[in-house]
Amino acid sequence: MESSPVNRLPPDSLHQIFSSLPLRDIMICRSVCKFFNQILTSQCFIEIISTRPPLNLLALRPPHHHHSHRHSGVNGHAATSTRPYIHVYDPEQNQWFRFNLDFLPFRSPQPVASSSGLIYLWGDSIDLAESSKSLVACNPLTRQFKVLPQLGSAWSRHGTVLVDSVNRVMVLTELAALYYSGAVIANQWLKFSSNLPSKPRSPVLMSSSVFALCDVGSPWRSQWKLFSCKLTNLTVTHTNWVCLEKHEWGDIFDIIKRPRLLRGDGDSKLLMIGGLKSTFSLNPACSTILILRLDLESLEWEEAGRMPLEMYRGFQESSKFKVFGGGDRVYFSAKRMGKLAMWDCWEGWRWIEGVPGYADGLCRGFVFDAKLTLMP
Repeated sequence: MESSPVNRLPPDSLHQIFSSLPLRDIMICRSVCKFFNQILTSQCFIEIISTRPPLNLLALRPPHHHHSHRHSGVNGHAATSTRPYIHVYDPEQNQWFRFNLDFLPFRSPQPVASSSGLIYLWGDSIDLAESSKSLVACNPLTRQFKVLPQLGSAWSRHGTVLVDSVNRVMVLTELAALYYSGAVIANQWLKFSSNLPSKPRSPVLMSSSVFALCDVGSPWRSQWKLFSCKLTNLTVTHTNWVCLEKHEWGDIFDIIKRPRLLRGDGDSKLLMIGGLKSTFSLNPACSTILILRLDLESLEWEEAGRMPLEMYRGFQESSKFKVFGGGDRVYFSAKRMGKLAMWDCWEGWRWIEGVPGYADGLCRGFVFDAKLTLMP
């Protein structure tokens, strides 16, 4: 490569040439040689293409049995038996690939959320004598990371990490919420009482508000309600949650079994997904999986999608399934299925084969809008 004419071109010319390529091709070129990788990961080049539209990918959370271990190697140096990585799926190319996370100085990184080109994950301290976990924001494309202010390990076990489009972070539990923006009080988490009637289900942070489902029913019959809290309503001691409901909604929450929330397209749509009950009996069977969409401006629901019956049969036979994704695409996994079902609001339903790393087939994930952007 050193004798190649391209090696003698000035960096500005190379930046101009490569900046005309799609982001997918730029990522491929980075793996051609060290010279290309150096050019295409330079701060100058990243700033040039930082306004490019992101790649809309699905990132899978690693299974519980997946860990990377560091141990003493030759001459006492640390060695890694398994390099940490994250599996991602490109729906446009129908391809699985993975990003290495070996640039992170943490053991067993556990990705949990993503926003604006950054992946948020829990990481164990390298020092085996410590058991503390850190919440880390990283960009696997630029291999940069930032450690957020220290939290106790209990938050990683019981909290749900939420991130919005401007990288405001909330860790939410049934009893309390932590909020971090880096702007209100520099490098410090704000703590509030959650003040919810029950454990929040599938919370979503979007449009400067947090949305969550809560079961306000009895031990024998669930009764789901939708709650929201504006970030501007955070007080010194607690979060001000409001139950969203309209008389026109009727029995919208009664027809859905085990509902989940996901972010919809943009900041004005919220998705609710669950089994469509066949009857109103105590423990009814479901006829399919329904996707409902709420317009947050008009507060009107509409049906966005309904899983085809031939596809739903595979989920009927499973005792448990997961729903993840958001925006234009929703993904479904179930035990012992070995593949994912995907709903695309423009192209409909299809199967995704070749899911890696999950013996029981039950996986979870989140949308990763991959971008070559610098850390904030």
